[in-house]
Amino acid sequence: MWDVLAWNQAASTVLSDYGQMPVRERNVLRRMFLDPAVREAQLDWESVASFIVAVFRADAARAGASDGMHVLAEELCNASSDFERMWRNNAVQQSGEGIKHVRHRTAGLLALEYSTFLVEGRPDLAMLVYNPADSETAIVIKALVEAQVRWPVDDAQD
Repeated sequence: MWDVLAWNQAASTVLSDYGQMPVRERNVLRRMFLDPAVREAQLDWESVASFIVAVFRADAARAGASDGMHVLAEELCNASSDFERMWRNNAVQQSGEGIKHVRHRTAGLLALEYSTFLVEGRPDLAMLVYNPADSETAIVIKALVEAQVRWPVDDAQD
């Protein structure tokens, strides 16, 4: 269901400080469509959002999560006209690997390579790994992690 279950310090630094969020809010789709800071962090929000909705549909079908998928989709359709529009498109896409660009609030634009791995014997689980896509991004992330900089969490979520 695209809930974030585990993360490391670099993910808290670059993406979101999941440990500071209520468990229910640790969901990639909820964050993408309901959190303005996550929306602003995307270099091309429309493309990224459309992509993750299409991949979510494929993942939920693969995992047999149709009931949970429909509940989450209905919630997001009611909360976000953008999600509703993209969901009604019925697009299906596979994830895999690629490059993601994010705007970090303090470090600026970061380039990340990503790879998605399925967990054997657990069709409901996948692991998404991000790595710096270039040496400049690697240096910036290392400095942020060493300084223990965390991605700010919106006060409304506390």
